[in-house]
Amino acid sequence: MLSILLLVIGFVLLIKGADLFVDGSSSVAKILKVPSVIIGLTIVSLGTSAPEAAVSISAGLKGNNDIALSNVVGSNIFNLLLVIGISAIITPFLVDKDIKKRDLPINIILTTVLLIFTYTGQGLSRVEGILFLITMVIYILVLIKNAMKNKVEVEEEAKILSIPKSIIFIFIGIAAIIFGGDLVVDSATAIAKSLGVSDLLIGLTIVAIGTSLPELVTSVIAAKKGESGLALGNAVGSSIFNIIFILGLSSTLSPIGVAKADFNFVLIDLFVLLVVGMLIQVFCISREKVSRFEGIFCTVVYVAYTAYIIMRTIM
Repeated sequence: MLSILLLVIGFVLLIKGADLFVDGSSSVAKILKVPSVIIGLTIVSLGTSAPEAAVSISAGLKGNNDIALSNVVGSNIFNLLLVIGISAIITPFLVDKDIKKRDLPINIILTTVLLIFTYTGQGLSRVEGILFLITMVIYILVLIKNAMKNKVEVEEEAKILSIPKSIIFIFIGIAAIIFGGDLVVDSATAIAKSLGVSDLLIGLTIVAIGTSLPELVTSVIAAKKGESGLALGNAVGSSIFNIIFILGLSSTLSPIGVAKADFNFVLIDLFVLLVVGMLIQVFCISREKVSRFEGIFCTVVYVAYTAYIIMRTIM
């Protein structure tokens, strides 16, 4: 009972911490006149991915590597299927051409590389982690270069925090994220052991869904405001940073290995993630929009996938 309570408290801290971090960082960016496209693809994506980072890095350092890797895989599947799916159900949206031509293909390439690294090395080494971090720097530089080339006016926001308040929000947000991440990892691991459930299943379901709530909340709110196209950028951007930042940093600090008993399952989950990425790419290219029907389809596929990973554990 205590573990469940701590798990809930951890999730609340993660979500609220990410919210404060995004608000503070976005306000600083606005004050400094940083283009909104950079804010969306970097600060917001990194901010909403902060819970996954806290959980995965903490899990990696504590030796719970199945949670570290499966959390990212589960979160990315959640982002691409459920976040995009629910947003499209609320309001079908057109696809930004840059996301379609640049970010979606990059997401597919990175997922393929992650699958290859995991298959050949049964996990991620420190060198591979460093390669992901280098890729992140290059990706951010490309985003900045493209944004500067297509100069856009920074939109005025109704509410911009002052610099001191923004800095306070950022530090409180980071503290809540780190502490919440520790609580989630410790309590989820305790629950898994008490129920005889593998860390892999906990990472793919409870932890992955819980740490992806910021992306879901952000996208649903955007959809309700008639800006559901932001859902795709948020989901894809977070998925990219989950791989190059979270797994990159996690494996650099502590190489990530996969237990032999879970190795085949991890490969299957990575393959599912790759297929899902390709599916979203097809949706975006074929009709240049994600329809309500495609949103329903994505949601059904996620429910089916969740049922599958639960059944394979039971059986």
